[in-house]
Amino acid sequence: MYKYSVILGNLGNTCDRFCKGYKENPSTEEMLAQAAKIPHVEGIELVGTWDIRPDNVKDIKKRLEDYGKTCVSIIPDVFTAKEYAKGTITNNDPKIRQQSLDYLRQMSDIALEVNCKVVNLWMAQDGYDYLLTTNYDQKREWLREGTARLAQEFSDLKYALEYKPKEPRNFSFHARMADTILAAKETGYDNVGICIDTGHGFCAGENVAEAVVLAKRAGDLLFHMHFNDNHGAWDDDMIVGSVHSTVYIDLLLSLKKTGYNGWLSMDQYPYREDAMEAIGESIMWVRQFEKIVEENYAELEELVEMNDAIATSRFMRKVLF
Repeated sequence: MYKYSVILGNLGNTCDRFCKGYKENPSTEEMLAQAAKIPHVEGIELVGTWDIRPDNVKDIKKRLEDYGKTCVSIIPDVFTAKEYAKGTITNNDPKIRQQSLDYLRQMSDIALEVNCKVVNLWMAQDGYDYLLTTNYDQKREWLREGTARLAQEFSDLKYALEYKPKEPRNFSFHARMADTILAAKETGYDNVGICIDTGHGFCAGENVAEAVVLAKRAGDLLFHMHFNDNHGAWDDDMIVGSVHSTVYIDLLLSLKKTGYNGWLSMDQYPYREDAMEAIGESIMWVRQFEKIVEENYAELEELVEMNDAIATSRFMRKVLF
């Protein structure tokens, strides 16, 4: 079975464009205590500045050790600061580019201090909204330069580029698997790879199982996984299995066939649901899908080779019902 983790902020307050908060916002310490109680959670992802900073890194490290949890990744907060409204390491302003790079260095140092192996880069503000406003080639060069510099300076870390087609920008530079593979390969460093967020893939119109294969073919570039669900139109971050089923079995089959040995991390936004229960449900669904793949691996291999949609439909009906 895979190892499971959760992004700590999933247990916190949730807001949208209309409501600034559906819940009371617990402290980082309270969320850690809650996460430690969720069955099968062995690891925690921390958002830089929100959960972990230079002033509390020693305390958070000790708390993780006391709970027996691994820091799976650090996600630098390069998406909520207003100074990054027009980009971080792709910003036209060289001072902002330098400021954001220095911040990413700081988060990388923190990752090393808490024995974390992965820095997950969701460069959400690095993109554009309007046409004829952006020098695409120059900004992608700045993106390459900044990422490569981090990879060179912190060779003991892995940098996982998390892609998403849009939001908060209308167009993201890391939008889909193929262009994010290009961005990783362009750095020239083996410690730059990919994070697949299943919901981001759905919004991008991707088959996430095939995306896993693309990352494998590009040189074992899949470094990390985020699991959630949505209806395909928006990154709703819903409970896994609430919309899709065949998709996850296909995905877990690809993960097994390609030899993925990283974490499966829950990344949800339970606006109105009890966060611990919602995250727990997602883990149980993924474990059930994982069990189906493990127990029926030979049959699934045969189905794939048969290329018979009716036979596959019968199989799905059998294992689900």
